[in-house]
Amino acid sequence: MKEKLTRSQERVLNLLQDHDRAISAQSIHSELRSSEKSIGLATVYRSLETLKLQGLIKALTLPNGETVYSVMPADKHHLNCLNCGKSLPIDCCPIHDLGNQLAKTHSFQIYYHTLEFFGLCDQCQTQ
Repeated sequence: MKEKLTRSQERVLNLLQDHDRAISAQSIHSELRSSEKSIGLATVYRSLETLKLQGLIKALTLPNGETVYSVMPADKHHLNCLNCGKSLPIDCCPIHDLGNQLAKTHSFQIYYHTLEFFGLCDQCQTQ
């Protein structure tokens, strides 16, 4: 069962939901700091960790070492660019039946799954 989110966690999650691409903790902090109710960088990182553990967001570490965050819709599948952080959704699910079989075989309740491929998007391939 998921815990109720704090106000800070809700603010971070809402901000991520408003973006169409993954963003860094520093960017989140900068955007939230400019609002009426400021938020500390440590609080942003704690909120991101909690949201990640609850399966609400995902983190992707880029080659330069920067970690970017985006919302994790349940049972969504993505192609992730390791250079710019762009995440392209994949419409089909080639492992849905496998998940059902594993749940039955192992008496395991699956809440969601992810399928991610990592590489370079069209724009980053040409740079």
